[in-house]
Amino acid sequence: MKNVQTILVTGGAGFIGLNFISYFAYKYPNITIINLDKLTYAADTAELKNVRELPNHIFIEGDICDRQLVERLFKEHDIQGVIHFAAESHVDRSIDGPEAFIQTNINGTFTLLDVAKNHWMTRAGEVRSGYESARFHHISTDEVYGSLGKTGLFSEHSPYAPNSPYSASKASSDMLVRSYFHTYGMNVVTTQCSNNYGPKQHSEKLIPTIIRKALQLEPIPIYGDGQNIRDWLYVLDHCKGIDLVFQEGRKGETYNIGGNNERTNLYIAKKICKHLDSLAPKAKRNAKMESYEDLITFVEDRPGHDRRYAVDASKIENELGWQAEENFESGILKTVEWYVNHAKY
Repeated sequence: MKNVQTILVTGGAGFIGLNFISYFAYKYPNITIINLDKLTYAADTAELKNVRELPNHIFIEGDICDRQLVERLFKEHDIQGVIHFAAESHVDRSIDGPEAFIQTNINGTFTLLDVAKNHWMTRAGEVRSGYESARFHHISTDEVYGSLGKTGLFSEHSPYAPNSPYSASKASSDMLVRSYFHTYGMNVVTTQCSNNYGPKQHSEKLIPTIIRKALQLEPIPIYGDGQNIRDWLYVLDHCKGIDLVFQEGRKGETYNIGGNNERTNLYIAKKICKHLDSLAPKAKRNAKMESYEDLITFVEDRPGHDRRYAVDASKIENELGWQAEENFESGILKTVEWYVNHAKY
């Protein structure tokens, strides 16, 4: 986006947000990044310390639902773009406690949208002088589309059919963003991503959980029969796609970002265990196991567990020239190596 000097990144202490800020801050040293994060359990405070050293990064601890705070940030820093990551994002947690997902994912998105619209646009829906390039980029998920059968891909035109409180809250926020484009003419874009992975991801997610449980010689829990399929996207590839859409995506459009790496949960668990057999053989030997695979344990499936996700990323590839650079086999090896090399695991 031309002439943008200051952007607001929400949720910038989370896994994807931190990776994005690191990438974006180095690429655009003249753009100031205001990083607003509530610092919930999912925040990576250790990595945030490194990001806080960046000269064009300002961290603000706060809640996107706090309208007075958001209004103050827009006024004091003259925010000219928003990249909105902040969300409650763990499906299991949404089943146990959906209220937090409604508050953050729906009400928080509304607060951001409405403050941005009032800052950038007049009551008549015209763009205020100096904000011609101002843009609101909403980060969403392929889970809003529901579950696929054995074949096919989700496109940007697939109907929404969310099956968990998490995906329902994200679908609701997507519709709010869409409404601000169609009602007010606001400059918005939305990206739907497939499952992200990579070093430094929060421990509750699937891949870090498998690694952690294995290294601690605990049962590795796999839901149901392990045949649920996800399309895996290396986090840096996702960050590059977000940057492209924010800079060059068409106003009002949605873009799917996927890695074209469909794998079953059981395949991922076995692949990780094979890497650990080579990278961390000592614990395995001490436990007198032939392989970490011996720890794989099938557990009762969670409610509303979608069978398969996979997205068609041809729109962002054809329109903006984005391509996933990391294939799953190389990306998962880098990821496992990182966890093995860090003492917390």
